[in-house]
Amino acid sequence: MFKRKDTPSPGLSGHQVASQHYVNGNPMEPPFHERMQYALFAMGCFWGAERKFWEMDGVHSTQVGYSGGSVANPSYRDVCSGKTGHAEVVRVVFDPEIVSYSNLLTTFWESHDPTQGMRQGNDIGTQYRSGIYTYSDEQHQQAMESKHEYQQKLQAVGYPEITTEIQPTEVFFYAEDYHQQYLAKNPGGYCGLGGTGVCYS
Repeated sequence: MFKRKDTPSPGLSGHQVASQHYVNGNPMEPPFHERMQYALFAMGCFWGAERKFWEMDGVHSTQVGYSGGSVANPSYRDVCSGKTGHAEVVRVVFDPEIVSYSNLLTTFWESHDPTQGMRQGNDIGTQYRSGIYTYSDEQHQQAMESKHEYQQKLQAVGYPEITTEIQPTEVFFYAEDYHQQYLAKNPGGYCGLGGTGVCYS
């Protein structure tokens, strides 16, 4: 059975954010409907990554934040310093009766280049690394299997080894509110996200 490992609230797990998602009006914080599950991905700048997921049917809410590091409640400036160990991440709250975790993995792999190490395009630094942070053993197994499958497809067309880290989610810290749904609030905003052009599915 799916177990929630984080119960974020303002002041305890990151920055205070708006109560409603800017795009779809759904809640930005728990409690979510008991049917909902979480997924957590790092794929470069979290502005473009978040948009990829909020556009998917079955995604109830998305939030950007920081995970994978060792510093509590970091600021954006802290994370950009490279001293926190955190990556920019997007947390996806999804309805598994409408969209599967496998569907989310497809979007993850196809929406960025997972072979670039500590960068994504022109965005360079540890916070821009590729990562899948899992909430259950089942998610972890699916993520590992998907990495192996996509590696074969990438190598077939000359791409190097995937550098995506896959590990259990320890904690999720909300990023500052102005980062949430940034590209909906700023339609002309920067998005350096780009895939390899290699299909996963």
